[in-house]
Amino acid sequence: MSEARGRRSTQRTTMSDVARVAGVSPSTVSLFLRDPDAVSARRRAAVQRAIDALGYVPNRMAGALAAASTRVVGVIVPSLVNSFFSETVSTLQIALMAQGYQILIGHTEYDPAREEELVRTFLSWSPSGIVLTGLGHSRATRRMLEASSVPVVEMWETGPQPIDLMVGFSHADVGRLQARHLIERGCTRIAYLGAQLGLDARAAQRAQGYSDVLNAHTGLTAPDIAEARAQSASAGADAFAALIARRPDLDGVVFSNDILALGALMEARRRGIDIPGRVRMIGFGGLDFASAEVADLSTIDPPRRAIAEHVAQMLLARFDGRPTEERVILDPVPIYRRSTAAAAAPVTAEARAR
Repeated sequence: MSEARGRRSTQRTTMSDVARVAGVSPSTVSLFLRDPDAVSARRRAAVQRAIDALGYVPNRMAGALAAASTRVVGVIVPSLVNSFFSETVSTLQIALMAQGYQILIGHTEYDPAREEELVRTFLSWSPSGIVLTGLGHSRATRRMLEASSVPVVEMWETGPQPIDLMVGFSHADVGRLQARHLIERGCTRIAYLGAQLGLDARAAQRAQGYSDVLNAHTGLTAPDIAEARAQSASAGADAFAALIARRPDLDGVVFSNDILALGALMEARRRGIDIPGRVRMIGFGGLDFASAEVADLSTIDPPRRAIAEHVAQMLLARFDGRPTEERVILDPVPIYRRSTAAAAAPVTAEARAR
């Protein structure tokens, strides 16, 4: 167990804790929470500083229920439009519902401030657990969660300092896998096409993995990272058109997701650009359409279902006071198809469950 997780509180931060740090009475803190203007400016500032420092979240389950938790798990994902996360959420819901728990879903649109607001709201209703997507959060979000007694699982990413529990995979390794496959297929002039790279840390990590591979190989052009205006097929089509106009020598493209790759495939077909004869393409996401004959897209399939199953197992173990794995690292499954002129790799049920 890491030092940070070993220090996790077994009791949530209370109003009395805030009062002690602020140097005021608990009744003053209570009044501040109900009506801040009723407290003097000096005490108001002291209470707010204490709240920020402690990561305090008011418990709305007042009275006799104040010490109880609901049988609800808050799940926060970056987007409800992005189908990457839908299978994870639905699988998690089925597993938790079978044990009498319900989930509340919030989406951030990749905005840390919105995630912070959602975490504050969920914690105020005393959930049994919180599930976050990724490891990148605001300081206030981390403080609130570290100060709470609520089990926290960060999913879809791995890293050295999770708040509590973690299950995911290395996105940088995905980018490396994509780039290496194109190099093995003979590509030497390879670009990366993503979207929202300044907000989507996991897509940026995949771009970094791609760059690492190109920089480590001789005889390849320098990394070239292009960005679409949005995570949509139409944006992928427009971005690919701009990319091929700027780089007519291009012979390979790594995409941050299958949706962008689909748009690029359609745009290439409209322009009469042979895929994979002139340009080879590989996506990420393992979305259903990628296997269709019209796309036949090589992709990296993330362990969406396995992530949810591990998250559920971790949470249920914590709820029951049982020991659980604290860090689970999974392996995405490469699926190679016609868009890289490769025969599809066999994907077994065992591989998909990893």
